[in-house]
Formats: sequence, C-alpha cells, structure tokens
Amino acid sequence: MSTSARAVTDDRPPGSRPPWMEQPGPVSQIAKVTVLVILAFIMLFPFVYVIAVSFSSYQDVIGGGLILFPKHPSLEAYRTIFRGGIVTHALLVSIGLTLVGTAVNMVMTVTMAYGLTRSIPGSRFVLGLVLFTLLFSAGLIPNYLLVKQLGMLNSYTSLILPGAISAFNLVVIRQFFMNLPQELLESARIDGANELWILLRVVLPLSKPVLAVIALFYGVAHWNDFFAATLYLNDADKWPIQLVLRQYVLQGSSLAAFITPDPSQAPPPPQTVQMAVVVVATVPILIVYPFLQRYFTQGVLSGAIKG
Repeated sequence: MSTSARAVTDDRPPGSRPPWMEQPGPVSQIAKVTVLVILAFIMLFPFVYVIAVSFSSYQDVIGGGLILFPKHPSLEAYRTIFRGGIVTHALLVSIGLTLVGTAVNMVMTVTMAYGLTRSIPGSRFVLGLVLFTLLFSAGLIPNYLLVKQLGMLNSYTSLILPGAISAFNLVVIRQFFMNLPQELLESARIDGANELWILLRVVLPLSKPVLAVIALFYGVAHWNDFFAATLYLNDADKWPIQLVLRQYVLQGSSLAAFITPDPSQAPPPPQTVQMAVVVVATVPILIVYPFLQRYFTQGVLSGAIKG
C-alpha cells in the first residue's frame, strides 16, 4: 500500500494507538466497577443471609424482616444440630465418601487415560466406547437394576463404583497426556523404564494442574451428590450430609427426633437450624476451592484445547 493510500485510510497521527487500544475514560471505569459491585452483591447476598440466619437468636427471627446481621447472635442452632449426632455422622460419611470416591476415580481415570494414549490394539475401539457414553446413557431404571444385581444396594459402593470413571474427565486427562513432550517418555523407555514407572515418575509430576482440577471435579460431585444416595441407601444411618440437608431443609422434616434437648436453653427456631445445616454442608467444599483455583485455567484449557 502506498503512502498516499495509507493516509486516506488512516487519519491517525504517526505513533498514536488505534481506538480499541485507548485507555477507558473515568466514566467507563466507574460503570465497570458499578456493574462488578452489583454482581458481587447478588452472588454474595444468599451466603450472607444464610450465615446471618444461622447465627440468629429467637428474638431476631420472631422480629421478622430481612436478617443480614443478627442483633442477638447465638450459636444455639449449631449446638442443636451437633448435639444429636446425626449431622456429625452424616458429615463424616460425606468426608469419607468424598476422599475414598475421589481416590478411586482418579486411579481408574488416570490409568485408563494413559492406556488410551498408547498405540495398543483396541485402544481406538475403547476410546470410541468412552465417547459413546457422552451421547447416550443407560437411564435410571437400568442403572438401578444393575446396582441391585451386583448386590450393592444400601452400601457405599453404590455411590462410588457406578460413576468411577467420567468420560468427560477421562478425555481431558488423555488429551493432556498426549500434549506432554514425547521425547521425555522415549528417553525413559530407552533407559529401561516400564510404562508404570513412566506414568508414576514422569507423566504424573508433569500433570499436576489437570490432576488437581479433575480431582476437584470428582470431589465436588461426590460431596454434592444426594440423588444416588436417595436411590440406593435405605438406611438413614448411612445418609451423607447432602441427603440430610435435603430431608430437613427442602422437605421441612424436623430434627427433634434425633436431638437431645438442652433443658437450660430454649429450642432455637426451625429456620436457624435449617440454615445452620446449609452452612455445615457448604463450608467444607468452599474451603478447598481457593487452594486449587490457580490450576483451573492451566489444567482444563491445556487438556481440552491443545492438539
């Protein structure tokens, strides 16, 4: 393009930035900050309300109105739900299911994903079967009949083994493994390392971001799962915390049958007990997120976009 043609199409002085690179003005910055503050308030408001009600006393609740800061804070709702033992037991059950289930998920998903990256007979066919499950599922009744025929009803194995491998998570990990430098793997094979040694000593240390993200996905799924427990667990003593939360908050059941009342204290309002159960069921998994958040972009995008 000649100098005269460039002058016709671009009237900007030499060395100036194009319009899309200009710094936003104060009005634009104020508008962005205002929108972000409003969105943050909308997202944080339910958490603040639930926590405030859980710490409220009888006087705060009967006073009516919106409670965002209790005037007479009290821990009686938390003492009540932990006094009977059912919430404590359900919380321990959920922690155990989350830890054991996530460990089983990661072992089976990682080993299968690594096996599908090797050029072995039948790997393409198995990968096709895995991708097929992303589009079609057996359905509720066949899954229940399968669990029943395997003798896993009313046991914790029914909450772990049927979903031991997620097809989506397996594809993400497999793609991440395929993007690793193959020269490292070949050099390890030349040195005489077998596939298990390569997986444990070479592949897994290089895959910490995607492993952390997938482990978080599995852990959150186990922690929040109540539907499988509703289907397969008939004994209330085996309920996880989410099923207790559903029973006593969504369906409005009472905890009175499971709680030993304190004669020196008036019973807390049902609303504060319900909100306390919500807080107990939500806070543990929220604590884990900040430690793994930095792996999100690096882990998921590297495994899903590259290649």
